Amino acid sequence: MKSNIPWLIAAVTGCTMIVAWFVPVAKDWRDEAGTWYEILAAIAFVLGGANLFTQHLQKISARRAGWGYSAVTLVAFVGTLVVGLLKVGVIPDDPNYPWSGYHQEEGSALWWLFYYVYNPLTAAMFALLAFYVASAAFRAFRVKNAEATLLLSTAFIVLLGRTYAGAWLTSPVPDEYSALTFPGLTAIILGVFNTAGQRAIMIGIALGVAATSLKVLLGVDRSYLGSD
Repeated sequence: MKSNIPWLIAAVTGCTMIVAWFVPVAKDWRDEAGTWYEILAAIAFVLGGANLFTQHLQKISARRAGWGYSAVTLVAFVGTLVVGLLKVGVIPDDPNYPWSGYHQEEGSALWWLFYYVYNPLTAAMFALLAFYVASAAFRAFRVKNAEATLLLSTAFIVLLGRTYAGAWLTSPVPDEYSALTFPGLTAIILGVFNTAGQRAIMIGIALGVAATSLKVLLGVDRSYLGSD
C-alpha cells in the first residue's frame, strides 16, 4: 500500500498531462496542468532548500571534511533568501503596500548580488573550464586513426571558420564558390552534419523518455519510490 498510493498519484498525474498536451479536445486542461506544475515546483523548491540547509548544517556541526565550503554555501543561501524575500533595496510601486515592488529591481540587493557576485563567479568558472576543454581537445585530437583524423580536420575547419584568420585566408575565393571558404564550410558542417546528428540524438532521447515514462505509469519501474 505504501508504494501503490504514490504510484497511483504518479500514474494519474502523468496520464492527465498526456491527455492535456496530446488530445485536442482537452486543450483547456493545459492551463490547469500548468498550475499543478507551478504548485509542485514550488513545493519541490521548498523541500530542496530545506534539504540543502539540513545536509550542510549537519556537515558543519560534525566538522566533516570540507565543512568550510558548507559554511560558505549556507551563508550565501540564507543571505540571498533573506534579501530576496524581504525585497531589500526595492522601491515600492505603491507607498501603501511596502512589498509591492519588483524583487529584482535595478539597484536592489538581490539585483546587486546577481550582477556583481553571481555573474562574475559564473564567468570565472567557465574561464577555468576553457583550459580543461582545451586539454581534453588536445588529447582527443591526436591523429591515431581515420576517425581521429576526421575529428581533427572538422574541428580545424570550424575553428578557422569562426575566426577572422579563416575569413582572411579564403578571402581570394570568388563569391560563387563561397561554400568552399572556411566560413562556408563551417556553415555547412554546423547546419547539415551537426544538425542531423543533434536531431538523431534528440529522437533517441525522446524514445528513451517515452519508454521510461510508460514504465513509470504502468508501475513497472518504481525505483523513484525507493523500492526494488
